[in-house]
Amino acid sequence: MLWVEKYRPDSFDKIRGQTEVIGHIRNFADGKNIPHMIFFGPHGNGKSCAMECLAKAVYGDDAFITNVTVIPAGTLFRQGKTWLEKEGGFKHLYKPDESLIANFKHIVKWYASMKPFNAEFKIIVFEDAGELTFDAQAALRRTMEKYSKTCRFILIARQQTAIIPPIASRCLPLFFAPLSSSEIVAQLTEILEKEGISEDKVDSGTVELIAKVSKGDLRKAIMFLEAFVANGDTDIIDLTNSEVSAIAYALFATMRKKDLKKSCEIAEMIMLEYGLSGRELIAELKNTAKRE
Repeated sequence: MLWVEKYRPDSFDKIRGQTEVIGHIRNFADGKNIPHMIFFGPHGNGKSCAMECLAKAVYGDDAFITNVTVIPAGTLFRQGKTWLEKEGGFKHLYKPDESLIANFKHIVKWYASMKPFNAEFKIIVFEDAGELTFDAQAALRRTMEKYSKTCRFILIARQQTAIIPPIASRCLPLFFAPLSSSEIVAQLTEILEKEGISEDKVDSGTVELIAKVSKGDLRKAIMFLEAFVANGDTDIIDLTNSEVSAIAYALFATMRKKDLKKSCEIAEMIMLEYGLSGRELIAELKNTAKRE
């Protein structure tokens, strides 16, 4: 399992650097009722984790999966109908003879109209909500109006301005700030301790440099750290030129160690998270091999 997943926060207390905004979210969780919300801010600072913790607090672990639908808007609108054909969670709703926007409307309406399981409302989450087209957002606005009593919407985006005013005005905006270097250093140090990695292999200066070049993105920092540990003679600056390149370093290193299981995990994560084809992944590995 990759470190970004292994050390993914599973409770509000484990989300670093967002004390104020987590306090607001925790209050909603305690009351078992939430408004429509926009979680906005840079990548890698806890927005998706906060959403998951909120949903589990409202529904409990058992009903969480039933009552929460996550739609990766960025992937959907980048890959289009090709993605819908393959994605198991939405494949049963896909209509090949209709346009992408028609499929989007159908999917959102279908999930929004579903009766919640042992709850007053269900939650639909749009990750990378800034990637929603104007037409998609206009359709979403109408769905929000129609199903507001039984469905809550959480939009996760980098910028609040990416959301059209008719939707934004219906949502509570919550800003997730970039993490400080000290917060990132603390988390990376904790990971190294739990992994049993000594300072001889990764010294404090390296950890501080990774925190600095990650620019407030904890997810990216953890990826860089794992890639560095997997291939310790790599220059940090070279490693941080690209997030995908950093993960490719980790994949290349595990392949050299003949760790088939972890290699498959990393390869699958790259293809799913970044939308790379098998050919593009091989090209990235070739570039990594050339730099070795």
